[in-house]
Amino acid sequence: MFKNKHKKKRIIFVSSIFAVSLLALLFVIKNFQENIVFFYSPTELQEIKTEGKTIRIGGLVEEGSIKKIDVLNTEFIVTDLKNKLKVRYQGILPDLFRDRQGVVAKGILNDTGDEFFSKELLIKHDEKYMPPEVIKSIKHDL
Repeated sequence: MFKNKHKKKRIIFVSSIFAVSLLALLFVIKNFQENIVFFYSPTELQEIKTEGKTIRIGGLVEEGSIKKIDVLNTEFIVTDLKNKLKVRYQGILPDLFRDRQGVVAKGILNDTGDEFFSKELLIKHDEKYMPPEVIKSIKHDL
């Protein structure tokens, strides 16, 4: 009788740990579903509704579009070679930031959907942070 009591407690304990772990895993998966997309291209932004959510946009900095307002404020246009989106960035520009460079900006799209306000930029020296459509277009244009 003593062995059965301990065995029953052990089974209940292991089962409850398993249930709590499964519940935590489901909670994490549910919360990450919305953040699974790394960024949207300007074309994709026309098809989705962001409604004031913080999102990431990605593409190329359009040539000749960079305008320094002051030391911390810059305007530029991000393009996927099909559509364009004006970006207002507040902060110090990364060293690799330049025309025709791949960029991912994190921020909020305005209500009309024609301007993007960002305080975080990610610049890379290769095409890994661009949508596949942009990479194909660039290779086709060169």
